[in-house]
Amino acid sequence: MKLKNSILPTVAVLGFLFACIVAARSQRAAPVAQPLTLPAQAPYTAYLGGSGIIEASTDNIGIGTSLPGIVRKVHVRVGDRVKTGSVLFELDGREYRSALDVKRAKLLQAQAAVSEAKASLQDYRTQFALMQNVKDNRAISMDEFEKRRNAERLATAKLESAIAAVTAADADVKAAETDVERLSVRATSDGEILQVNVHPGEYAATGTLATPLVRLGNLDDLHIRADIDENDAWRFRPGSKATAYLRGNRDIKIDLEFVRVEPYITPKTSLTGSSSERVDTRVLQVIFKFERSRLPVYVGQQVDVFIETTETAGASLSQERLRQ
Repeated sequence: MKLKNSILPTVAVLGFLFACIVAARSQRAAPVAQPLTLPAQAPYTAYLGGSGIIEASTDNIGIGTSLPGIVRKVHVRVGDRVKTGSVLFELDGREYRSALDVKRAKLLQAQAAVSEAKASLQDYRTQFALMQNVKDNRAISMDEFEKRRNAERLATAKLESAIAAVTAADADVKAAETDVERLSVRATSDGEILQVNVHPGEYAATGTLATPLVRLGNLDDLHIRADIDENDAWRFRPGSKATAYLRGNRDIKIDLEFVRVEPYITPKTSLTGSSSERVDTRVLQVIFKFERSRLPVYVGQQVDVFIETTETAGASLSQERLRQ
């Protein structure tokens, strides 16, 4: 009995000590996590900051196909340089080529019908001319005369119809030739292949695709599409100085040259992942350029962009007070 009475107080004391130790440890200040890389510092006294994304100077062109079908052959690989009109990939065109052969045969048939109609018209014209050259009207009947004249008119109409049929058949052939030509998907501009998302044997669909079949762009010069929050858009002035910093290494930077402003405020799509970032933010997009060789970046990579401005954020508050 004495042993049991001594165990309970001991357990209680040990539990109290354990609770005190846990409470003491929980009150220790957690060490501050050190960032892997330091953020870039703006080189201007008054500035606009925003995220930017690297693009080709021609924009990143997504290539699709106007005809659906199975891919027969892909002619390019990622990194290839292509010229305007270069074949990127081909679709299986046996069905379209067969249709072209049929329409070419119909064109030949229509052309033969024209030759036949011309010969028939010449025959009826000769017969009607003989009737017209008869000097004695009593030698022929008016009924026979009208019959020959109407036969010539009918032959003329048949020739015109045959010629129209040739025109229609020729248009069908050209349409079929266009379809066959469209089986070979070609580059729309000079550039470099950025992505190839289609392979032989795969089905290539038409329409707007989430992932283009082929993506290309001109990388001789690169563009940066910088997003400026719509609340700061009034502070931006075209032609302002701008500097881009490479994410992951703030020592790598480059001065940018202003290209244009896209004058349509658009929903922000290039998110940075910041906890304070709103997904419903609308932004003004400003395009800058720089030489590709001067910055080790890739298309699609994000950079931090700082744009010099003479307007400060506090100016809007002062102007509002003046209005009041």
